[in-house]
Amino acid sequence: MAHGYIGKILRVNLSTGLISVDEHDDTWYRRYLGGAGISAYYLLNELVPGIDPLGPENKLVFAVGPITGIPISGASRICIGAKSPMTGGIGKSEAGGFFPAELKHAGYDAIVVDGQAEKPVYLWIKDGKAELRDASGLWGQGVMETEDAIRAETGEKLARIMCIGPGAEKMVRYACIIADLKDAAGRGGMGAVMGSKKLKAIAVRGRQLPETADPETIKVMAKEMAQAGPIKAKTFHDWGTGAGMPGWNPAGNLCVRNFRDGMMENIDPITVQTLKTTISIGMDACYACSVRCKKVVKVEEPWVADPRYGGPEYETIGAFGTATGVDNLKAIARAHQLCQHYSIDTISAGVTIAMAMECYERGILTKADTDGLDLTWGNAEVMLKLIEMIGERKGFGDLLAEGSRVAAQKIGKGAEELAMHVKGVEIAMHDPRFKQGLALGYAVANTGGDHCTGLHDSNFEAVGPSLADLGYPLGFLDPMPINELSTRKTNLFVQRHRWTVQQDSAVICFFVPYTYEEHVRLINAATGWNTSLEELLLIGERAITMGRLFNLREGLTAEDDRLPRRFFSPPTHGALAEKGIAIDEAKMQESIHSYYYQMGWDPETGVPTRITLERLNLDWAVGLLEEIGQQA
Repeated sequence: MAHGYIGKILRVNLSTGLISVDEHDDTWYRRYLGGAGISAYYLLNELVPGIDPLGPENKLVFAVGPITGIPISGASRICIGAKSPMTGGIGKSEAGGFFPAELKHAGYDAIVVDGQAEKPVYLWIKDGKAELRDASGLWGQGVMETEDAIRAETGEKLARIMCIGPGAEKMVRYACIIADLKDAAGRGGMGAVMGSKKLKAIAVRGRQLPETADPETIKVMAKEMAQAGPIKAKTFHDWGTGAGMPGWNPAGNLCVRNFRDGMMENIDPITVQTLKTTISIGMDACYACSVRCKKVVKVEEPWVADPRYGGPEYETIGAFGTATGVDNLKAIARAHQLCQHYSIDTISAGVTIAMAMECYERGILTKADTDGLDLTWGNAEVMLKLIEMIGERKGFGDLLAEGSRVAAQKIGKGAEELAMHVKGVEIAMHDPRFKQGLALGYAVANTGGDHCTGLHDSNFEAVGPSLADLGYPLGFLDPMPINELSTRKTNLFVQRHRWTVQQDSAVICFFVPYTYEEHVRLINAATGWNTSLEELLLIGERAITMGRLFNLREGLTAEDDRLPRRFFSPPTHGALAEKGIAIDEAKMQESIHSYYYQMGWDPETGVPTRITLERLNLDWAVGLLEEIGQQA
């Protein structure tokens, strides 16, 4: 077995209670690497087409990678995958913290969960031994109460726990999975899948550090990043995510009132700079990481925000602040805590509430529809009440718990035009009219409205350190305008998309400033391989292509690679409105077909070709092409 891996993948069948272990050879690990690659492999290989994402036939895959558990910055992340209840296609979401490293220390590279338990259970793993335990007494509890109870029952104060709250138990469609109270695997409804299986938590404790091929190099790199991380990633170290909000607002990058308005009149009350000087009590870190980018806040009145839950990152501030017009930072901190308690995704919750607020403004919804609630923009009290109603699936909240796509379909009367989603997953807090390469990523991502697909155009718009670090090694030597849509911008997206999905396979944090060369060197030091930048790009491309095959097999087609129509017109206010900037629909369609072509897929249908599958060593998947051809 290659260094860096344990060589064991735990399999847990909740229907039968059977626990077993899969083992694979070195070539398999090198081909799929970990995280997103391992998850896509199992889901494409083992799921029967057409299954209910919330039925027992779905599988939930928790996968780490070759550097996970090594005491070095950025090396404690996990990728969780399943058939998504939001898209009907492949779903995946990543989280950091201490749980990923502890899973590796406990003796496994991944966990594959099948079936559905008769009554609530949790999985307890300690030093390579796994067992299912009764969780009936935990069902209905929030994540904090669940964590405390499991640590008390196991007698392990240092156990690391991923669990779900009441929102996931009730299968809120965008429910997430929470690790250590603070770290959310937020997107795609992975928590709803976990809730459908009656799996309340996974708790792990281990003392087995992974063996590495070149521990001396890793020791040197760990020391270098311990010193360089707070300097090279100073913005994240000092502020966490969202430091650019004061500049993004006038530039047009923020989601303001459901992506309609383009600029918020006064952003100062909810910036991370204001957070740092008012409700912040410090910054926190994941396992062994020097960047320390995680906010910790404390609020005692008029709402409570417990610092054990950490604090709101940029996406949460945007979703419950600018997207809904709320300018109360304490309310946003409370919204963050409620979502952690219920285990629901802050992005999807905020954007779905924003859609409902716009429907209310237009008269599509009235108080008769909303249980008497006044859904005017900026109503912080109502926003918080809606989160509770969503988490409990009560009244009007039960409709919003379905997400913006399904809720809008049920509301009708033109509400569908106000649902800001791709493939059923709400778009994150970066306006695609401002970053148009990112817009392409939103459109074509296998997992829906994902802002982590690889390209944030602002890194490549000018000659400087970002272009030199991120563009030059991939062959991109010239800056590109931030709102450019072209063949060369598409090619830049393709290469960055291959890279970031490889990062999700490694699994390594985007915020830790490893260069491409350092990333390659770290994986080689862990595994003993002689891998290269090109091989790692192929790993990312392989995972993307497996995800595409999965989606096509489930009936998603090129027609699903589209943005909400709102983005083909300028916003109402701000710089983009003044300049008349919007996405050109024809150029976007051309870029999508160019993306297909550059990925080795049919340029019209987006179906991978046989040659591409064989080039990527996915010969075993060639047989799917006939099945997909019948659906496409």
